[in-house]
Amino acid sequence: MPATVAAARILPVLHRDEKTAVKSSNQSGGGNGDDPQPDAVLHPSRINTNVVNAEYAVRGKLYLAAQARQQSGKKVILTNVGNPQALGQKPITFPRQVLALVTYPELIPRAAQLGIPTDAAARAQKYLEAVGSTGAYQDSRGNALVRKEVAEFLGRRDGFEGVVDDVFLTDGASVGITLCMRIAIRSRSDGVMMPIPQYPLYSATVEVLGGTRVDYLLDERGDEWALSVPELERAYVAAERARVTPRVLVVINPGNPTGQCMSLDNLREVLRWCARRRVVLFADEVYQTNIYDEARRPFISFRKALGSLCADRDAAASQVEMFSFHTVSKGAFGECGRRGAYFEAINIHAGTKAEVYKLLSMNLSSNVDGQIYVGLMVNPPKMGEPSYELYEQETRGIISSLCRRAQMLTAAFNALEGVSCSAVEGAMYAFPQIELPSGAIDAAKRLGHTPDEYYCLELLDKTGICAVPGSGFGQRDGSFHFRTTILPPESMFEHIVAAFSKFHADFLRQHSPAHARM
Repeated sequence: MPATVAAARILPVLHRDEKTAVKSSNQSGGGNGDDPQPDAVLHPSRINTNVVNAEYAVRGKLYLAAQARQQSGKKVILTNVGNPQALGQKPITFPRQVLALVTYPELIPRAAQLGIPTDAAARAQKYLEAVGSTGAYQDSRGNALVRKEVAEFLGRRDGFEGVVDDVFLTDGASVGITLCMRIAIRSRSDGVMMPIPQYPLYSATVEVLGGTRVDYLLDERGDEWALSVPELERAYVAAERARVTPRVLVVINPGNPTGQCMSLDNLREVLRWCARRRVVLFADEVYQTNIYDEARRPFISFRKALGSLCADRDAAASQVEMFSFHTVSKGAFGECGRRGAYFEAINIHAGTKAEVYKLLSMNLSSNVDGQIYVGLMVNPPKMGEPSYELYEQETRGIISSLCRRAQMLTAAFNALEGVSCSAVEGAMYAFPQIELPSGAIDAAKRLGHTPDEYYCLELLDKTGICAVPGSGFGQRDGSFHFRTTILPPESMFEHIVAAFSKFHADFLRQHSPAHARM
C-alpha cells in the first residue's frame, strides 16, 4: 500500500505541462521559479548534450502543432511521415492471414472454414515449427528460417547467392541503421557523409553517437536530384581539411525526401569511389518496391551493382564494405507498426560481424511478428499457389495507385506560381522547391521560424495539411522546400490539391509587397 501511495504522489510531477520541460531545457538549471524541478539529476541541462542537440524534423515542431490541432477537434491530414496504413492503405491479405494463424495456432485446423487458403495455412505451420511460439525469443540475429528466406530473395533479386550469416533481422530499418552507426563511429573525428536533402534519422543518430556530419549536396537539376562523384570528393576533402575522417557514406536509393532512382552506372561509380576512399557504404534501400517508372528507371540495388563489378573483374568489388537495409514498413506492405526489417553485411570483417551479433544480443531478440513479416515480404505466394492472384492484384493495385498519386501531385505543384517539383520516380514523397516573397521571409524571422517552417505552419493552420519544412532535411542555402507524402487516398487528392492551391495563392498575395503597402 505505501508503494502505491508513493507512486500516486509522483505521477502528477511526471505529467506536468511539457511546455515547462521545453522551457527548462534552455536553462542552466537551479533557482528559476518557473521550473518545478530545478535540481533534478536528469534536468535537461544535465543530460547527454548529444541527445539535446539532436533534431528530428519528421516528428518535430510541425508534428507537435498538428497534434495540438487534432486535440482541439480540428481535422489534420498527416502527410509528414511515410505511414501508409495511417492514411488508409489497406493491408495485404496473405501476410495478415498467416500472422493470424501463427498468433493463434488453434485456428489452423479451421483455416478452410474461415476462408483462409491452404498455402497461407501451410506457411503458418512452417513458421510455427521454426519459431516455436511467437511469444518466444529467437536468435539475436533473427530466426534462421527467415534469414534463409532473405538470403534466397537476395540471390533472386541480384543474380548471385546471398549468405545467411550476412543477414540480420531488426525491429525496423532505423534500429539496424543505428546499430551499424554505433559500430562505425568512434569519436567526433569520425565523419558520416550524408546527402542533402537527407532523412533526418541520419543527422540525429550521428549527433547522438558523437560523430560528425559531413554533407554532400544532391544536384536539383532537370527532372531529378543527381548524386555526383565529384561532389562526394569535394565533401570528403573539405572534411579532411577540418580534421574529420569520413568513414561512412549514406546513400538513400530511392531517395527520401527526393524520390530519385539511381542508374546502374551511377551506382558503380559510387562503389568505386567508396573502394578508393576506404569508406563504408550504408545503402538505404527501404523504398525499393516503391517504383513508379519501371521501364525508364527501375530499382537496382547496390548489391547487384557490386555483382556487376565482380563480373567485370573490377578490384573494387572485393574492397567495398557495405551494409544494406530493407523493411516491411514501405512498399505495398506498408506495415510500419510491425517493426520488421533486415540488413545485410557485405565484405564486413568476420570479427566485426561478431560484434554486431553481440550488440543485437544485448536486446535478446527483435519482435517475432516483425521477423515473420520480413519472411512474408521476401517470400510471397508463387504463381500457381491459391493466394497468388489476390496477392498480385493487391500489391500491383497499391503501387499503381501510388504512381498515379505521384504524377497528380507533381503536376499540381508545378502548376503553382513559384513552385517547381522534380518527378517522383520512387519512394513516397514529393519535395518541391518554393520561391517565397521577402514579406514571408521577414514574417518568419519575426516569429522565430525558418521561412519554410513558417510556410508549413501556415499551411497546417489554414488547411489542416501537415507537411515538413525542407530545413528539416537540409537544403542549399537560399532555397526553400517542403516534403509531403503521396499517401493520402486518391479520393482525397482533388480536395488536397484544391486546398493547397488556394492556400498557396493566398499566402503569396498576403506576403506580397503590394499587400504590405495596404
